[in-house]
Amino acid sequence: MVSTLGGYLGFLGLLVAERLVELVLSKRNAARAFARGGVETGQGHYRVMVVFHTLFLAACGAEVVWLARPFPGALGLGALGVALVAQALRYWAIASLGEHWNTRIIVVPGLPPVTRGPYRFLRHPNYVAVVLELAAVPLIHGAWVTALVFSLGNALLLRVRIRAEEAALGSAYAQTFADKPRFIPEVPRG
Repeated sequence: MVSTLGGYLGFLGLLVAERLVELVLSKRNAARAFARGGVETGQGHYRVMVVFHTLFLAACGAEVVWLARPFPGALGLGALGVALVAQALRYWAIASLGEHWNTRIIVVPGLPPVTRGPYRFLRHPNYVAVVLELAAVPLIHGAWVTALVFSLGNALLLRVRIRAEEAALGSAYAQTFADKPRFIPEVPRG
């Protein structure tokens, strides 16, 4: 029988593999965007973001192993559920953006903003997924320090990232998404 620790470390290994696949997809999409005249911004914070997310995955495992965090039972199962919802939201956003999805900020001039999928409800569904993931993944196995530290760090990083991304996307994006919330979808009334 697999221990909860072994299962958790295996789950983290799957997340690492997933991120590597995403980087390959991002590199392919970046090449396509550049071939179509894409312009990149935000290179300075991108490097910080890569290091931050790499350290996050390492910290999840390190806190659990080094501080012998026990599996928190129902809280851990709930956190796993939130983490899986975050993954589903992430891939809904990636699929909706198609070849326009990238881990970098590369904008092809003249392309209209994507308004399908979760973008019908939110400006930044992928970042909602990241926020959920950074809070939930550590809590699956009781790594509350990692959840707290990286959630706070992510809030600071997203503040810079979203400003840079929205500025790069320009006025067409601003007009298209003027009535859409950034993170929490509005519940229809009536």
